[in-house]
Amino acid sequence: AFFANKVEHESRHCNGKVLQRQGSSSFDRVYTANQNCGHTYPTFLAVLWCAGLLCSQAPAAFAGLMYLFVRQKYFVGYLGERTQSTPGYLFGKRIILFLFLMSVAGILNYYLVFFFGSDFEIHIKTITSAISPLLLIP
Repeated sequence: AFFANKVEHESRHCNGKVLQRQGSSSFDRVYTANQNCGHTYPTFLAVLWCAGLLCSQAPAAFAGLMYLFVRQKYFVGYLGERTQSTPGYLFGKRIILFLFLMSVAGILNYYLVFFFGSDFEIHIKTITSAISPLLLIP
């Protein structure tokens, strides 16, 4: 809602009362940042749910909250210069990778239980809980 509100505000600020796609460079930056954020949310939601269901809910929820904060940082950084959005982009990429690896670990654990009867769920939850605070390091 914040991103859409910013796009609407910039559009009205640049073009009057009518929402139009074309405008100033500030409108183009806001619109592009909004589109970039919108295109990454389906991937984020998929890996968040998979990591939470297949591996561990607490580290997945922590990583999800961190991702929302990072996308906000990316968006605000994109409003300035495009180089200011790079740290938010890279940080978000790292969080998506963490959630993806959690999902893979959960799937591997399922197949280990199914085929070999070995359950590593406790070990995986311990490792992900220990690694998740490392996401705070920029």
